Amino acid sequence: MARGLVISAPASGVGKTTLTLALARAYRDRGLSVQCFKSGPDYIDPAFHAAATGRVSVNIDSWAMSRTTIEALVARAAAADIVLTEGSMGLFDGVATPGVSGTGATADTAAMMDWPVLLVIDPSGQAQTAAAVAAGLRDFRPGIRFAGVVLNRVASPRHEDLVRRALADAGIAVFGALPRHAEINLPKRHLGLVQAEEQKGIDRLIDEAARFVMEHVDLDAVLQSAGDWSPQSASPIASLTPPGQRIALARDAAFSFIYPHMVEAWRAAGAEISTFSPLADEGPDAGTDVCWLPGGYPELHAARLSANKRFQRALASFAETRAVHGECGGYMVLGTVLTDAEGTSHAMAGLLGLETSFAKRRMHLGYRLAELAAPIPGYQAGARLRGHEFHYSTIVSQPDTPLAVVRDATGAMIAETGSRRGSVTGTFFHLIAEDK
Repeated sequence: MARGLVISAPASGVGKTTLTLALARAYRDRGLSVQCFKSGPDYIDPAFHAAATGRVSVNIDSWAMSRTTIEALVARAAAADIVLTEGSMGLFDGVATPGVSGTGATADTAAMMDWPVLLVIDPSGQAQTAAAVAAGLRDFRPGIRFAGVVLNRVASPRHEDLVRRALADAGIAVFGALPRHAEINLPKRHLGLVQAEEQKGIDRLIDEAARFVMEHVDLDAVLQSAGDWSPQSASPIASLTPPGQRIALARDAAFSFIYPHMVEAWRAAGAEISTFSPLADEGPDAGTDVCWLPGGYPELHAARLSANKRFQRALASFAETRAVHGECGGYMVLGTVLTDAEGTSHAMAGLLGLETSFAKRRMHLGYRLAELAAPIPGYQAGARLRGHEFHYSTIVSQPDTPLAVVRDATGAMIAETGSRRGSVTGTFFHLIAEDK
């Protein structure tokens, strides 16, 4: 029997990730087994969760995944003492049109798993109004269990007292109040937090966050507020076909955005995965039968990738006889030119005609439903794939054959169709699951 808790907030930027990491490390230091999940399509936070707990964290997503798939993913928590699921955006924020099992909102996960919600409230610039916000979230949707709140960034003891009194009057438990503490702010960049693997001091940051939270939050009360939960028996993750039997997967600081459940599902289906580093000028293993280039931050390493000719030659040779697929950043690297934020153009692999630029940033964000016009590794033409797109690049030129008809969560057509040339394909969206 495990205990489950969802950590959410009224909005992004309130402190969900910091509190999740701090609680995870604090409970682990107490000798508890902690399992984290990420509600929604964020592919950066799970790596931080893994650093805090020592256990792989995966995404659970009600827009892209069926309830069966979500239950299969959360079954990994069977041996855990406490499950901490970090929400995305605000508690009820999702898309207007439901997907497979919901709108992608954190509240969907809380309701589906019957896990109580621990709300992080930042009362900066307000006092009693913070209680009105918390009460509104508590009462907005039937079927959501509410544990209580942790206050973050309180200005003073007097400020804390005002907010606590108002919350008590509203019948809302307060588990703690965190004063401002700049030392535990996690570095950020344009897609969110700087990746965990890029931060040499990540353990120190998490330890400091845990120490800070232990001083100001009642960990026993938080633990008691979590709901008892018996996970279903582990079952295979549906709708995730491996792209091949032997997969060459690019993996380094420029290519790290792939959902952990994808890699796990490939392995569970019997696929073998061989990683290589384009930044180290490595090419895909010649003994593999498909190459997959995930997203990441190639724009931060464009000059180095452009200079790594051994990588480019090996990739081109591989593509002569076998399939190569790129997602988002990987797709850009398969193209001809990537222009960075300073306006400098860098030659890429040239296996597709795509030219992209970060010189004029424009955000592309949202769920994607794609119907393939041609095969990609693992899926035939006509397959419907659910994924998520998040980048700031602009297409300068895309002369190749469109790969798919792509729509957003409302059904509106999206111009970023992906493209194909021979055995090489690419998309701007990150695959989450097949739509069946």
